[in-house]
This record gives sequence, structure tokens and C-alpha cells, in this order.
Amino acid sequence: MPVMMQRGSLDEACAQEKGPCPTPWGVAYDANVPSLTIGLINNMPDAALEATEAQFSTLIGSAAGDIPVRLVLYSLPNIPRSESAQQHLNKFYFKIDELWNNQCDALIITGTEPRHTNLREEEYWPVLTDVFDWAGSNTLSTVVSCLAAHAAVLYNDGVERNRLSDKRFGVFGFERTRDHALTQRTAETIRIPHSRWNEVREEDLVSCGYAVLAKSAEAGVDMFVKECKQSLFVHFQGHPEYSARTLLREYRRDIGRFLRQERDTYPSMPHGYFDFDGCRLAEEFQQVASSRRNEEFLSSFPDDVLASSLQNTWQPSATRVYRNWLQYVLSRKAAASSLVVMPDSGRARQKRSAA
Repeated sequence: MPVMMQRGSLDEACAQEKGPCPTPWGVAYDANVPSLTIGLINNMPDAALEATEAQFSTLIGSAAGDIPVRLVLYSLPNIPRSESAQQHLNKFYFKIDELWNNQCDALIITGTEPRHTNLREEEYWPVLTDVFDWAGSNTLSTVVSCLAAHAAVLYNDGVERNRLSDKRFGVFGFERTRDHALTQRTAETIRIPHSRWNEVREEDLVSCGYAVLAKSAEAGVDMFVKECKQSLFVHFQGHPEYSARTLLREYRRDIGRFLRQERDTYPSMPHGYFDFDGCRLAEEFQQVASSRRNEEFLSSFPDDVLASSLQNTWQPSATRVYRNWLQYVLSRKAAASSLVVMPDSGRARQKRSAA
């Protein structure tokens, strides 16, 4: 079942990500089949903005199966944007003020690159916390990804994030720690990409009532959940939506920052991502780049050779978890609908009896 978009078309972005494109909003579908409306609040930086749209629409489309899904795009204010990115937002996105009067069964909120150590100092913090409050009262479930997950636990429970000694970067295996609707029929080890400099820790989460669903001795916690008002908040410290080449693009970006002397150290190679030959090739490039340290050398980075051996090894885990999430939201929507209908039916029967 295709994902249906409320605004515009993501054909170009989907082509770049080599994924299926969502069907434009308004396409005919069976009104008798239960459907879901999901708001995607995409806060990713300009370079990843359109790719993120395609990644989530592809993942949701793969996970939806026979569930019709409408994906509605929203943007937060106060995130710095280039002119071209802002034009894209103006064309394809709803402003966040339009969310308050719309109806979404669920939300997905992405992160962005922080500009402050304390997330409360980010310019978008006040409106982001308004979104968290709205989501708790008006959705059945909300997914918060990476930095958005850190912001959510900070706002809802005062859980602080902790700086890592090195970037947690690559594809890691996480052990399923408990039975839950979101982990049904998943493998015992769930593979998920991560790309972050900070983490929230298991002991802090558990002490505040969060249920940890997947964790790793090497990479910490990945997925954890907690009911916030009437909504199940699903937190990912990683990025199950990533396409096969996303980590490669981030690795190249960070190498460029090193060559421009915007960072002091050469970036660590993504864990569990390249094959043996790819690791060797990346190490050879690092040796030469570290000695030259000139941005012009970035043009010699072996993108295509490295990309040719990449496989999306986390796709089965990501698709299964998101399939479970969509089914969870659909079941809660059906239960809520039956609760609304039953009292009305009862009153109607009482009126008919009195008549």
C-alpha cells in the first residue's frame, strides 16, 4: 500500500535515495479500509532535509503493507535555513502552527544538529516543547529520533544527555530486552545505524519510568518507550530510517570538516559498515589525508568504490519495528473509535426505549 502525501511530490528526493516514491495526496483509496495520518516534523539540516523525507516515506511504505498511510510534512521555525531549503519548506511543508488544528494519529519528530550544549538554549526549544505537549494530548503515539529523543526526555523528565568521548557512529547490534508490541517478531539482535556525540543512559531512563526495549553493551540504549499523557512516546537514539549510503555521506562530510580544520581529529570510520576491502580503502585514504590536510584532496575520496559494497543490513529490523508501530497505532485508533461509538449507541437505544 503506497504512502500518500498531503503536499507536493518527493520524486527527485526518492530517486536520489533509490526508494519508492509516495503517492500524491488525494489518490483514491478504499474508504472502508482503516487508515492512518502521520505527521512528519522534519528538523534535519539543509543537506539532509530532502533525503530524510525520502527515507521516512520509503521506510513507512515498506512497513505499511496493507495499511493506507497519509504522511503530512511539517517544519519548525527558528532552525537556520538556506534560501533554497526555505523555498522547499514553503512549497511542500505545513507551518507548525497548522498542526494545532489538524488531526494526526501519530507524529514522527526528527533531530537536527545542536548549536548549544544545553538544548534548552536552542532557539526552537519553546515551540518544540509545545509540540511535545500537543503530541501527548492529541496523538496515539509519537516517534522521537536522535536529538529529538534527547530533547523529549529532557523536557518531560529532566533526563540529561551525556557527552561521549568519540562519536557513536556506524551500525550496531542491539539485544531485545523485553517483550513489547514494538518488538514482536523482531530478531533477537536488532541492527540500527547511529550517528551521535551524546547519549542518554539506561539507569537515568529506568529511574524515570522508561521501558528500555533494545540495548547494547557497546553502544548503549537504542529504543525506549514511555506513556506521555495519552500518547506512547517511542524514542530512538539511532536512525532506523537511514538509507544504505547515509553513513557514507556523513563520513565524507566529517572528513571534509577535518580537511578544512573545522575539527581537530580525523573522524572514526563507521563501525560495522564497510566490508574488509572497504575498511582497507578507507584506512589508506585516511593516511594520505591526515598528512596533506587540504580540502582539495576530498575530491579523491573513493565514494563510488565504497558505495558499491554497501548493503542496508538494518532494513529488516527497521521495517519490522515500524510495521509493529503502525499496527500498534492502528489498534489503538480502532479501540478509541469503539469507545466513542458504544456510548452513543447506548444513548440511542435508551431514547428509543423511552419513546
